[in-house]
Amino acid sequence: MKRYPAALLLIVGAALVLSGFHPYDRTTWWLEIFPILIGAPLLVATARRFPLTTLTYTLLALHAIILMVGGHYTYARVPLGFWFQNLLGLARNDYDRLGHFAQGFIPAILVREILLRTSPLRPGRWLFVIVTAICLAFSACYEFFEWGAAVAGGNAADAFLGTQGDVWDTQSDMFCALIGAIVAQLTLAGVHDRSLAKLLNR
Repeated sequence: MKRYPAALLLIVGAALVLSGFHPYDRTTWWLEIFPILIGAPLLVATARRFPLTTLTYTLLALHAIILMVGGHYTYARVPLGFWFQNLLGLARNDYDRLGHFAQGFIPAILVREILLRTSPLRPGRWLFVIVTAICLAFSACYEFFEWGAAVAGGNAADAFLGTQGDVWDTQSDMFCALIGAIVAQLTLAGVHDRSLAKLLNR
């Protein structure tokens, strides 16, 4: 593994250990960091034969940290969310909205990279639409996972769901992911294309 991805892995690993010290709810912490426990080993295992761009590795590390913070405090109790709630006069702690925005924004670049490198797709409308659809499908599947956790855990899963009394929380979460996927492609497509060119032309 190259130095930069290895450094990111160390940072994420250290942050993961710190997030595990006295989390607000241990079950919620495990549920939130579960994707990291799957994704990080997978990225290490594929680093030699299918290395990702620096941009993608950086975004994935950022996503991991967002998940760990939400897991440590639970999304409804993250201090940063309370700060924005007070600053903007919001009705709830919206840190989970950031998490779901990231759930669309960051996978969009990962999916875009995989499709550009393994399929006939090229930058353009079809790539944009397909990446957006995949991210929205992923977000919907995650909501199924949350639903399953709620059914299995009952009240114990309330902190994981983080609905904060919002009956439209599921729809809002998916909408945030949709916006994230669109914004990522509109703002980072050019940077991503250059990062891909640099990686593939080595």
